[in-house]
Amino acid sequence: MADINVADNGSTFDDIVAGKTDEVTALANGLRALLSDVMPGITEVNWPNQQIAGYGIGEKKMSEHFCYVAPLKAHVNLGFMYGADLDDPGGHMEGSGKALRHIKIRSMDQVNDPEIRSLVERASKHLPKLG
Repeated sequence: MADINVADNGSTFDDIVAGKTDEVTALANGLRALLSDVMPGITEVNWPNQQIAGYGIGEKKMSEHFCYVAPLKAHVNLGFMYGADLDDPGGHMEGSGKALRHIKIRSMDQVNDPEIRSLVERASKHLPKLG
């Protein structure tokens, strides 16, 4: 994707989706496209051992990333590093940790949901460790 700066750590997004079903791969790619649309020039760091790709303004996971994509067996987690700080009027996010929240993405309808896009937009502007 032209609007994604992929960190050169020897791994690619294809490594993250390797072995996943076509459906899960399509969902993961749909989320990747959403992220690049919301933040053109976004930085992607692929961690194949963790099977996640992190996204933000630089390569540092917790200080420069605002979200991650984690393809699983039957869905894709769209995670937010500081999701606990975000308003979620639609009740999409799950999790009870101090900061992290995620949404289980099971369909392209969710990828295209304006409420989820709004969460991504708000998250992209919320990096408290940079403030």
